[in-house]
Amino acid sequence: MAWLHPAYMPPIQTFFAHVLVSLLSLLSITTCHAKAASLGFTQLPQSDGGVTTVFYPSSDAEAPVKMGPFELSWAGNANVSRGNGRLIVISHGSGGSPWVHTDLARVLITRGFTVAVPQHRGDNYLDNSNPGPSSWALRPIEVSQAIDAVSANQKLSKFLSLDAVGIFGGSAGGHTALSLAGGEWSPSRFRDHCQQNIERDFSSCVGFTTLLHGNWIDSIKIWLAKRIISWRFTDDNLQKYIDPRIKASVAMVPFAADFLPQSLAEPQVPLGLVVAGKDINQVPSFHVDAIFKACQPHCEVVMNLPEAGHGAMLSPLPPFEANSIASQLLSDPSAFDRAASLPRLHELIADFFARNLL
Repeated sequence: MAWLHPAYMPPIQTFFAHVLVSLLSLLSITTCHAKAASLGFTQLPQSDGGVTTVFYPSSDAEAPVKMGPFELSWAGNANVSRGNGRLIVISHGSGGSPWVHTDLARVLITRGFTVAVPQHRGDNYLDNSNPGPSSWALRPIEVSQAIDAVSANQKLSKFLSLDAVGIFGGSAGGHTALSLAGGEWSPSRFRDHCQQNIERDFSSCVGFTTLLHGNWIDSIKIWLAKRIISWRFTDDNLQKYIDPRIKASVAMVPFAADFLPQSLAEPQVPLGLVVAGKDINQVPSFHVDAIFKACQPHCEVVMNLPEAGHGAMLSPLPPFEANSIASQLLSDPSAFDRAASLPRLHELIADFFARNLL
């Protein structure tokens, strides 16, 4: 398009030339995405024995797949189609899997992104032996390793430019996303939060081990939890980790009470937050609301879901055993319209990454 080069035009024509070039580029990308509607799927080995799941644009036909309780569809080890050249890493929640993020991944794929989901060691659906702060310290490094693994895969990397990568995470994955946006935290801050607020934010402090039921046993549970937390989490050293390839971050219903608020007052990358107003697993006032208060006007709320619970980060939502702790903490509140809200949320997340990475 030498005929549109600004050097050949007066200023007013230069402006319109830039607009026209942008529109033509957008049309080219949109056409490419329309041809690459299929969800490609592959898995890359991790050095710790886990796997990083990768979803990518493909023109190959999909086939039904059953993964545990999930009925999914993708084109396994399919050919790669050219998308927009950008990678999004999804950091799953505590005890999580890639399958509960396939709806978001599909939307991102239709917008041209490639998506990688690393398996966080000791805190995934196959091995939940090491959740909490010790996992949170490893997770940002595991995100970097996932980017490296994609970079080393010639089939994928030849279609990608990995100098600007996005990170999305929910719950413990949201903690990962905040860390990679420049947040600093410490195990002792986790301890201090739980010592002061455990009655009102119990599940944040003890995970999926037990619940409070408003009876006399609650006082024993609280006393025991405080003792264990005080014994285990004494490290005052601030944890911080930056990967310069991360250029945009979205944290949904994150655990965030252990962050230094001032470390996120001006995030190192564009930061988006997703709020679930009825979240009883990470009570918003202690977590995502506190971060938003600290970081505005240098961050944004991608979407506020006032009737949603913590499980809004999971799509598809797994079936829960009736009356289980997971069911009580992750099932949708009765007023939450998942079918209407989550497709819109996924598009807004894709919009955020498009604005900040493309």
